[in-house]
Amino acid sequence: GLADPDLAYPALVGARLAEAGVPVEVVNAGISGETSAGGRGRIAWALKQNTPDVFVLALGANDGLRGTDPEATRANLSAILAAVREAAPDAQLVVAGMEALPNYGADYVERFRAVFPAVAEAHGAALIPFLLDGVAGEPRLNQSDGVHPTAEGQRVVAATVAETVVPLAERVAGA
Repeated sequence: GLADPDLAYPALVGARLAEAGVPVEVVNAGISGETSAGGRGRIAWALKQNTPDVFVLALGANDGLRGTDPEATRANLSAILAAVREAAPDAQLVVAGMEALPNYGADYVERFRAVFPAVAEAHGAALIPFLLDGVAGEPRLNQSDGVHPTAEGQRVVAATVAETVVPLAERVAGA
């Protein structure tokens, strides 16, 4: 729903990395509406296009919206990180946590929330506890669907992601 992809958080994180003097190419391999299963199905193709030094896994929100079994989400995310580790053994991994809406009940919300730290721990990845921290539930920071961030919301998300990614990328680059 953004007029320009340069307004999305991956491009904004790339700009922050450039400002920090980190020589990077940021590749946004995300597809709107994608589930963890879709990402799992595409990861081999994505890794043929680019070998990452830092890999940010920000998938699962649509699983939560659809009520996907959290165990299936965990398995998909874990398989994605395993594929990245195989293709790029030295890559720094980052997992962006997601939250489920309460409409599936408290048990589902808790099981879904637990997926992301568990996957990060299992793969030695850094964890961003909640990708949409400060944005979710804030009408002025979300588009009319109430779910996808506006350009202003994307800036907040970029700041959240940059907190973790910029130091990792600086270490990788030796900056």
